[in-house]
Amino acid sequence: MLGWGLLVIFWWHSELSSKTAFEMSSQVFERSLGSPPLEVHLAGEVPYRTAWAWQQARVARLICNPQLPDGLLLLTHPPVYTLGAGADPKFLKSLAGQIGSPAARPEFLSGQGPEILRVERGGEVTYHGPGQWVGYAILNLRRHRLDLHWYLRQLEQVLIETVAHFGLRGERIPGLTGVWVQGRKVAAIGIKVSRWVTYHGFALNVCPDLAAFEAIVPCGIPDRPVGSLVQFCPRVTMAAVAPVVVKSFCQVFGLQAQAVSLAEWLGERKSLKTQG
Repeated sequence: MLGWGLLVIFWWHSELSSKTAFEMSSQVFERSLGSPPLEVHLAGEVPYRTAWAWQQARVARLICNPQLPDGLLLLTHPPVYTLGAGADPKFLKSLAGQIGSPAARPEFLSGQGPEILRVERGGEVTYHGPGQWVGYAILNLRRHRLDLHWYLRQLEQVLIETVAHFGLRGERIPGLTGVWVQGRKVAAIGIKVSRWVTYHGFALNVCPDLAAFEAIVPCGIPDRPVGSLVQFCPRVTMAAVAPVVVKSFCQVFGLQAQAVSLAEWLGERKSLKTQG
């Protein structure tokens, strides 16, 4: 059994603005010695289209150079609704608005409501917004296991271990994807894989405005309510949850977290860890 060492990773604090960058400093995590690296960038609040482009860039790099490390992008979005590639628009209910693509520049932004975007991931319609951690995992499954069902269950396990840290029992429901606490869905998962490189990922509701989910049938499941961690742990915060997500992700996938800048994550600048 491998011994345990220490990894200096990151901490952050929010500024007064509602659209803030998160500053990295240091926090000590345990990790397994000798584990492959996971490049982690904590981005704060990022428009959906921007984060989508970042994923595309990282996926293209990893496909071209399979030796590059796996990556995790952890962030929040301004309010936005997204539909999977095969999602049925009927689950938008009466939500008005043109369905766009993250690859196309919007013709206009009315400022009267969230965008609605169709993306490549699997699954039905969901909502992203403040108070929700979204994790975009760019992994080369050839280094793990060439099994998408296994990968989905691993992502669920990451979230189950995350909520367990706060004294909650996360559960799976046979035939469905995601994590539930006391019958309420607190985490949704939707992925896309290209040449065994994953992208998109998971969304964990910490303290979002749950009223935003009322405009849709979340994940196309009409009889399963959406919930959040703050309903069960009133004192939980976004800042408290993020490091637990990263640690759980590393434990489940056998990786060690390495905090990097956005430029490093996108390959525009070499990580200090990789410079000779």
